[in-house]
Parts: sequence; structure tokens; C-alpha cells
Amino acid sequence: MTHQTRYALIGTGSRAQLHLDAIVGPHADTAELVAWSDTNQGRLDWYERRLAASGVAAPARFEPSELAATVASLGIERVIVTSPDVTHADYVVAALEAGADAVVEKPLTTSEEGVRRIADAAERTGRSVIVTFNYRYSPRNTALKRVVASGAIGDVTSVHFEWVLDTAHGADYFRRWHRDKANSGGLLIHKSSHHFDLVNWWLSDSPARVFASGGLRFYGAENAARRGLGMRPERGSVDSPLRDAFSLDLREDPHLRELYFDQEAYDGYLRDRDVFDPGITIEDNLSLVVDYARGASMSYSLNAHSPWEGYTVAINGTAGRAELTVVERGAVLLGDDGRPAVDPSAHPEAVADERTRPVGERLLVQNHFGVAQEVPIPVAEGGHGGGDAELLRELYGNAPADPLGRTASWADGVRSVAVGLAGNRSLSTGQAVRTSELSLGAGAAALEGERR
Repeated sequence: MTHQTRYALIGTGSRAQLHLDAIVGPHADTAELVAWSDTNQGRLDWYERRLAASGVAAPARFEPSELAATVASLGIERVIVTSPDVTHADYVVAALEAGADAVVEKPLTTSEEGVRRIADAAERTGRSVIVTFNYRYSPRNTALKRVVASGAIGDVTSVHFEWVLDTAHGADYFRRWHRDKANSGGLLIHKSSHHFDLVNWWLSDSPARVFASGGLRFYGAENAARRGLGMRPERGSVDSPLRDAFSLDLREDPHLRELYFDQEAYDGYLRDRDVFDPGITIEDNLSLVVDYARGASMSYSLNAHSPWEGYTVAINGTAGRAELTVVERGAVLLGDDGRPAVDPSAHPEAVADERTRPVGERLLVQNHFGVAQEVPIPVAEGGHGGGDAELLRELYGNAPADPLGRTASWADGVRSVAVGLAGNRSLSTGQAVRTSELSLGAGAAALEGERR
């Protein structure tokens, strides 16, 4: 009989649905959700009704502060952490010390202290921590990894990486708890950890020095006033003539209404704040120069108010160059009511209607003194370029051994978040920051460890 790993989950926001659907769906024979927790009981009620409709018994509930006791009393083998970023370290450490492994959504944590605590607990307990870097599993990113690992472009000398978030997806970070850097670490931690992990993985290298520049240049009250936008609604879920294309009305989407709007009475959390509010403390435009331990350097930029969404990456080597271009959403177009015709809470690749331009991707490899050759990319479906399904199969199913090493450990999480931590320090000081200057405790070894 197939063993069912016993899971607990903490944090039942929208991202939890990916894990829940996998456990009670295609991987029900190898995984069992035994317990769950959230600070908002209304969201647990909502998910419980969804499970009941599928004929699945509700897991046991526990208070977040009771995680360790729950692991011990219910024989939990793995804890899934899908709570806000600033809480990751608390829950991961509690799980490890109670005797369970952890699966944590990116980023690993938001602070140097968080890295120290997780690394120390992992070393002390010998338990594993998997960070869900699903973009590693996307066929296009896997194809680029194979190109670099094959030596086709020689030794890597430099990387150019630009990521643009559009005015549906990008704007959403400025409505939610992510808008406060104390909660999310800013986009350099919350969002860019995906991107930095990809480069670390593609290059099999560790970041050594970071210089960052950027600021809040589009969203926020000061920018709105500078552009003469006038009065703004406090939130999107109101009947107000002040609402515009940047206003998100939770009431218009059954999922968002039931998961967030209807649960506000429990904790007062507003999922639909105006993106031009005062008090937003994260940046929307960022540029970095990152030097790697083996000598390569990267120029990186992130823009959170682009008209289209996707990324371009070029990796230069001693024998040539690889270029990956990805359009995840070609445009955000407005409907007859003047509102975006796509759900800004959804990942761009999960959205498709007549107002959304087709997704496109292309990988080119060109050697010196040769013509460019296009590398075929397998067709993929689902979120994050098809990465979600592959990640879930590896987490909860019986996936075969992966020669590309796509499973990300806590050490990979440290290498990724180290770029953001150094970048945030660079933003505040105006100076380049060496990752060795970060106070990471046992986590510092990850920057000097094996570079696969």
C-alpha cells in the first residue's frame, strides 16, 4: 500500500489552493492533509466548504501558535507554509524543531534574522526545507538550464535579465499586504526571489556583490498627485465614481469575494486597497548589478507598471549567447466598462480571453561566427509556464529523480534571498553590498557551498 505523507498547512490565502487541490486531487494516494490553520477563521470555513463539496473530510483546525504541538500530537510529517512572507521563519522553525520537514512558498524569509533562524534550525535538526521555486520547472527555463549546462555557450561571462509586470498583475502587489516592506521585504524579496533563484540555478553559482537603485515612481500618493490624478477611492470594492482601471472590486469575482471580502469582519484585512494610497513602502522600479562568485555579472531590472508582462534574459558566454524571450501577457485591455478584462489576482498565464494577446516564448542560441538556432520548447499548460504541475508532482507525487536538480533546498532559498537582502541594504545606503557582509549565521555557508 502506498504511504500517504501526513501534512499540515498554515495560511489559507489564495496561494494555498494550489497545494490543497494537489493533495486532495491527483496526489491523494500519496498525500493526506491532516490539519490546517489560519488567523482568519472565515477563510478556513470557505475552504472547508470547498472540500465538503468534493466529498473530502475537513482537516483538524489548530491555532498558529499551536503548530509544534499539532505536529507532535497528530504525527505530521511535513508542514506547508503559505502564510505572509514575514511569518515564514516562525513557522518553518517551529515545524523543524517539532520533528517535521517544511515546504515553504517563496521567499524563504524576509530578513537576515529569518535566514539565521531557519539555517540554524535546519542544521540542528537535520530536517529538510523545500522552497517552492516553481519557475525552475517551466519547460522554457529548463531548456535554458540545459543549454548553459551543456557548455554550448562556453563559460558564462554576463547576464542581462529584465522582468516586467503589467498593470493587472504588477498593480496587485500595491493593493495587498505586500505593499508594506515590513511584511514582504519589498519586490526584491517577494517577487524577485523567483528571478534570482533562476539565475543562481542557470549559472550554478552564488551571488557575491549587489548594487541596487530604484524607488516608488509610479504607484503611491505622491506620484498620483504629481500626475494630477485627483481624489482616489480608499478601496476598490465600493460604489464610487472615483474608481478607475486600477480599482479592484472583490465583489465582482466570486472567488475573491468569498475568500477575502466576506471574511473582512474576522481580521479587518483589505485585499483591495487603492494603489495610489499614501504609506506604500515598496519600490515599483528596480535595477541591480550582481556579481557572482565565479566571475560573471548580471544586470537586472524589474518594472511593476508595464503595459505587457513577461521577461527577457540573455546569457553571454565565451562561445556565444543564449536569449530567452517570454511574453506572458501581451496587453491589458479594457472592457466596455473601462475596467481591465482580466483578473488581476490571477497569474497572467492562467488568464485567456478575447482581450488577452497570445502568450509567446522563444529560445535562441548563437555561437560566435554562426547563425542563431532556435531551441524547441515543449508545450506546457498551467501557471508559471507549466511549472506548477511539475512542482506539485515532485512535492506530492512519485516523480523520478531529476538530473537538473530543480528541487530547491533552504540553501537555495538563502542564495536567492541574499540578493534581495543585499539589494535592500544597497538601496538604503547607496553603496554596493557584499553578500558576505550579511549577518546570515549558518546560512552564510549556503553562499560558499556546492554550486551545482
